[in-house]
Amino acid sequence: MGGAHVAVGIFSQSGASADSLAPHGVPMAQGVLRPNPSAVPVQPHGRDHNHTHAIARNSGRALEMDWVDEIRINLSAAERRVASLPGRRTVKKDAQAAWLLKAITCIDLTTLNGDDTTERVKRLCAKARAPLRGDLLAALGFAGRGLHTGAICVYHRFVATAVEALDGSDIPVAAVSTGFPAGLIPHDLKLKEIEASVNDGAQEIDIVITREHVLTGDWRALYAEVRDFRAACGAAHLKTILATGDLKTLRNVAKASMVCMMAGADFIKTSTGKEGVNATLPVTLAMLRMIRLYEERTGFKIGFKPAGGISTAKDVLNYQFLMKEELGRDWLEPELFRIGASSLLADIERQLEHHVTGRYSAFNRHPVG
Repeated sequence: MGGAHVAVGIFSQSGASADSLAPHGVPMAQGVLRPNPSAVPVQPHGRDHNHTHAIARNSGRALEMDWVDEIRINLSAAERRVASLPGRRTVKKDAQAAWLLKAITCIDLTTLNGDDTTERVKRLCAKARAPLRGDLLAALGFAGRGLHTGAICVYHRFVATAVEALDGSDIPVAAVSTGFPAGLIPHDLKLKEIEASVNDGAQEIDIVITREHVLTGDWRALYAEVRDFRAACGAAHLKTILATGDLKTLRNVAKASMVCMMAGADFIKTSTGKEGVNATLPVTLAMLRMIRLYEERTGFKIGFKPAGGISTAKDVLNYQFLMKEELGRDWLEPELFRIGASSLLADIERQLEHHVTGRYSAFNRHPVG
């Protein structure tokens, strides 16, 4: 990443086997998965406001316009890089089951619909506590292991309901905020919404930025906005949604990512799920390169959350592979990787049932709330 410009180009890496990419669930015989004793325990962000996280929280820094102005994107190289991924990285059988079990622990199980109800949120929380059927967990050697999703993500109205439903589970509640999804309400109301969700028990806040600041190149305004959001969050972790489908170019995505991290974001997130185009692998590559650069310059590790359109096990594996290749093993854990999804869990459960039984079942056997 040296030189005058920061370019997203082809990342050279020697070929690696599927085993070299395996997460800390190591395949064994008969489909049983054994944890690697060297693994850092999974500690999702925001278990409680006094929790000491294994990863130092990003404190932010002064806005460095030189860091923003030097960013360049090689679009064709980025597209070639991600296009080659499915052909180079595949995992099968026990190894695939290990990856998919790891993916479950990183899902922000989400319901953000206009017809959401208290009972729907309660059912979703129950699914977060027990995301995989007991017979499948037993067949995979995970009976009694306490597998659960990374978080539950809801509108502010349902934060208190989710907090109560998840009491004692160690699963944090994330609230979308700041006028989600458009983010066009007055700034003072955005801050009040954040504060209200934190007061109701949200331990993570997924905010939307003002896209106009990016589209007009007003990076100082974006920085000031996100700094205010970070201050309003207090001990709750801040996930900044860039709404990448609205930002037009990968250069805008990369610059917005860097500004939000300098402003103190704990995570950068692709999308609300409501845009015409949501998470994509080229956008992900651009954002991961900025995360890597920010860590090189500051020492802080920033989390990443793709959201919107990730609905199949095949989809999520590609995101996991890219995370591992670009940022390393730490970014496969829920402290640094979350997947915003509503229907993904059902397909993962279906694929794991096929792994255990050799048969695919209907989706209605795997309800998600």
